[in-house]
Amino acid sequence: MFPKSLFTVVAALALLFSAAVSASAQVGELHGQVFMQQADGTKVPLADAVIDVYRTDISSKYNTKTNKKGEWIFAGIPYIGTYTVAVSHPTAQPTWQPGVKAGRDIDVVLTVSPGDGKRLTLDDIKGLGAASGTPVSGSESAADRAKREEAMRKNAEIEAKNKKIEETNTVVERTFNAGNAALGLKNYDEAIAQYDAGLAADPDQPMILANKSVALKARGVQRYNAGIASQNDAEKKTSFDGAKSDFRAAAEAMTKSVEMIKAQPVPADATQYNVNKLFAYAARADAMRLFVSKVDQSQADAGKTAYEEYIAIETDPVKKSKAQHDLAQMLFDANSFEQALAEYKKILEVTPDDTDALVKSGMLLFNIGAINNDKAKYQEAANYLQQFVDKAPDTDKFKADAKAILEELKNQQNVKAEKTAAPVRRRRP
Repeated sequence: MFPKSLFTVVAALALLFSAAVSASAQVGELHGQVFMQQADGTKVPLADAVIDVYRTDISSKYNTKTNKKGEWIFAGIPYIGTYTVAVSHPTAQPTWQPGVKAGRDIDVVLTVSPGDGKRLTLDDIKGLGAASGTPVSGSESAADRAKREEAMRKNAEIEAKNKKIEETNTVVERTFNAGNAALGLKNYDEAIAQYDAGLAADPDQPMILANKSVALKARGVQRYNAGIASQNDAEKKTSFDGAKSDFRAAAEAMTKSVEMIKAQPVPADATQYNVNKLFAYAARADAMRLFVSKVDQSQADAGKTAYEEYIAIETDPVKKSKAQHDLAQMLFDANSFEQALAEYKKILEVTPDDTDALVKSGMLLFNIGAINNDKAKYQEAANYLQQFVDKAPDTDKFKADAKAILEELKNQQNVKAEKTAAPVRRRRP
């Protein structure tokens, strides 16, 4: 049964996104390799081949040369655009490949044969037709024709793949933005539907999963609070069941998102990667908190791991401290008394006057003492609770409970709080 207490959650928008679909990811790499066809049928890398990249949707051109391994690369080609890659060399017959896209991590591999060294313009290519690798001059042997046709087939496959990627990215970006807009308006059903549409197009999107988890968690809180407010038993049960379902789904989505991020290679510039990682780890910990405390207490260990991994990478001391308290409270709510006590004691090692950690430690020790009929635990409980009573303001909601437990320990167990040793004052010389 859910405890009869309201709780709130802040559904922070996760305006983070992987580079493949981010609106800010305006450029991408374009790379490949050039080979020279030898008389014996072998191919060798061709150094100093001229690479002309023509953008065909608008007028633009880029130039470079191959290195000793026949490799070439452009690091900052506009991501949105269609390109034709042409290759020439003083000893070769030129060739080209149309329909190329940047940022798809696909090598553009071109093979030339000995020739007159002609360098093709875009008008030359248009005049020769759309087929990739059509010879510019000379007769075409059956072997050359077969190679050209194979190159055309491969190019068609690449074009189809590029088109599919472009269409997928369009759907993913559109649904991600629409989901975020709906999430900002607290229209959680619509947000979840949009994120699901994006994941249907490409399930390997950890940040869409992360934002879906945020929406599911927020809807779960909304349903949970509606259940508390309802006076109708049937409506109350429906709301609580819906909240449980959302908390479970949020934890599953966030766990999957973190697993995807862990599997990603860390880029050379890891700034955005680290931002996404920190958000995902924090969101997973919070999703697990609700799942463990409200749905399935048997998953306390998984929740503890989620918090520990988040705390390990969090650098903000305020957020780190809050996470440590949330971890201890989650274990407390899950009736994992020994683990919760260990976490509260860690907090007290750093901040001995933390009243929340003092009272919770006392309550946990009281429960452990009652379960095991352990007077030593009762004594520890009394010591912590008395420190809490001495330090906490009268407005603290736990103060009356702490006094009641102390009175019970005194009357029924003959246990009183031990006096802490007063600091020794040195006389002035």
